[in-house]
Amino acid sequence: MPSSKSIKTIAFVSLGCPKNLVDSERMLGLLADDGLIVTSDHEKADAIIINTCGFLEASKTESMKEIHEAIRLRTEGRCKRVVVAGCLVQRHKTKLLAEAPGIDKLVGVFDREHIVQAVRGSDSPAQNGGHFLGKYHALNRTGRFFEDDRARMRLTPRHYAYLRMSEGCNQGCAFCTIPSIRGPMRSKPVDHILAEARELAADGAVELNLIGQDTTSYGTDIDYANGLSGLLRALDKELTDVHWLRLMYAYPSCFEDDMIRAIADSARVVKYIDMPLQHINDEILTRMRRRVSRAQIETLLNKLRKWVPGITIRTTFIAGSPGETREQHEELLKFIADFGFDMLGVFPFSPEPGTAMGRMDGQIEDDEKQARVEELMLTQQEVAFARARSQVGRKVQALVDSRDKSGNWIARTSAQAPDIDSVTYVQANDGQPNAIHVGQLLEVEVTDSKGYDLIARLPAKRGRKLQVVGAEG
Repeated sequence: MPSSKSIKTIAFVSLGCPKNLVDSERMLGLLADDGLIVTSDHEKADAIIINTCGFLEASKTESMKEIHEAIRLRTEGRCKRVVVAGCLVQRHKTKLLAEAPGIDKLVGVFDREHIVQAVRGSDSPAQNGGHFLGKYHALNRTGRFFEDDRARMRLTPRHYAYLRMSEGCNQGCAFCTIPSIRGPMRSKPVDHILAEARELAADGAVELNLIGQDTTSYGTDIDYANGLSGLLRALDKELTDVHWLRLMYAYPSCFEDDMIRAIADSARVVKYIDMPLQHINDEILTRMRRRVSRAQIETLLNKLRKWVPGITIRTTFIAGSPGETREQHEELLKFIADFGFDMLGVFPFSPEPGTAMGRMDGQIEDDEKQARVEELMLTQQEVAFARARSQVGRKVQALVDSRDKSGNWIARTSAQAPDIDSVTYVQANDGQPNAIHVGQLLEVEVTDSKGYDLIARLPAKRGRKLQVVGAEG
């Protein structure tokens, strides 16, 4: 085992969802605070850390590829230590050591505060998969710990960040592995969320994307009577330096009227909701244990559009779940065509070990599942392309994310969440290319569309009155 003093540089691989990304940023913050230097060159790193995704078995392939590459570098003497963290560790634990015996240390999702000991190679009180309170864990009023995500080294651009409201889930969907990996719902107290939000804003973030496994149930585990609507109003009131607050991962069965009103009334909360629905057929929804019916879903969606004019609604569906008939699939196809979601994703059903639906009879062949995915996405494509064309001629606000090789700026409107949605390409007018920079909020005019994406330009007469809300880091 290498001496802890011999580990000076680290390379870090972060895989999976934004919740996992926040864990990566927190671990990087701890490592940097300990004096370790982060490098992007894996061949020059003393230690390599892979924060894995384990939500689906398919994600294991990507994680194992990164793990084996790190072990190869260690075998060749270019790396002294390989540490594997995250959901895959929590899900499979020591089985990983049998598949990849070159791993030096496993760090489960509840053990991230011990990442320094794992990397340094010093003795650690943490056991793989154990539940321990570290320096930045705290207890809420129920006595459960929650993840305090302050003092992060962010991997996102400076101008936007993910703000975790809660972790874990109590919903118990029949297809999902999250409760077995991440545990029960654990809400952060409002004051801790506000403190973290202020820290992110002070670091330059003007857009905060609110995340959790089930954001709609926020506060139910800590007896916070105001719930999600109270949190949204508190953030809207307190965060004067933040321009956009975006709500992700809302659960339809828990969506109350006051939550819709909070979205409508709060100036900083963008009129956007990410609400995975998974299906629309009542029999399939019951089989999935979604605790919601088609009628309830349609009532909620209609309320959102009526009470929050212009709201963007994003969702995801699962195609080819066990026993899904052709008629049930076509019911979903028609629903997608008729309702007209702004953004939509589709996943083939994955029979995950340890889940109720993974054990069900009537599993559908992979080829058929993929064919159903394509049918659903082609139906959505017609809707999305038409929606993009309908934006031509509108003036909208767009937040600049980067610049492409052709010189166009890549930005997003409030209807476009980072990484998962379409983008807006902003073409600078002659003589104005230097007037734009990353993190700037612009008023642009949509001139065209290209598939899902928008093409826009700066109105010439407004070119000298650009509103600056952030700067490149």
